[in-house]
Amino acid sequence: MTNRWQRYVAVGDSITEGFCDPAFDGPGVWLGWADRLAAILDGNARIGGGGGSIDFANLAVRGRRVSDVVHNQIPRAIELGADLVSIMVGGNDLMGARANPDALADELEHGVKQLKTAGVDVLLATSFDPQFALFLKPLRGRSAVFNANLWSIARTHKTFTLDLWGIRELQNRAMWAEDRVHLTSAGHQLLARRAAHALGVAYAEIPATHMPGEDTAPRLSSLNWLHTYALPWVGRRVRGVSAGDGMSPKLPVPMQVSARR
Repeated sequence: MTNRWQRYVAVGDSITEGFCDPAFDGPGVWLGWADRLAAILDGNARIGGGGGSIDFANLAVRGRRVSDVVHNQIPRAIELGADLVSIMVGGNDLMGARANPDALADELEHGVKQLKTAGVDVLLATSFDPQFALFLKPLRGRSAVFNANLWSIARTHKTFTLDLWGIRELQNRAMWAEDRVHLTSAGHQLLARRAAHALGVAYAEIPATHMPGEDTAPRLSSLNWLHTYALPWVGRRVRGVSAGDGMSPKLPVPMQVSARR
């Protein structure tokens, strides 16, 4: 059986960019769950007798919001001829003081409609359950409302759905980097396998016995975390700037997955 998809394009923010999942190419080069998913899909194509490698592009950039994805990244993914697009976005929006989860979901649905109209399959990721971090717990209500809307969008438009909220392993501190908002390599590996499973690649499900223990989690005192991560983030918010300002996607043009290895 041949692989269902030939060109996969990932859109989103820092999580999909792969932040905190170091690649082997040197400092500051990130891998990430979407790149790992592309490798799984490519391997599945070969196991199924599909022959050649699938193409993959990653348009995600740290700091991006729903509007960036809908009005810039998704149209670009369509231009690139994607037949599968993953969407994981909303965290940066939901942390805003005046975030409206219903309005955000409405805007994101517009992007999903664009893709479906173009004949593209969509893998839509829900929001994480923010109870894994004490300082994010106040956002849990708006995240839940956003997710309720996303599930409605998924049913209406028949998307594949990656239920991040329901992944209990993500409550394990070892899944999160020392900045407490980005995934470790273990977290990215978990997401890639769950995403593949959501797409029907059942063998990619990760056994619970492979989960790292809590004692492997990066540790940083609250005071050091405050000075290293929290205060700079607040400063950027006050100035209306993002860590991704001026940055381009790491993989803006589709490449064969096998050629990147």
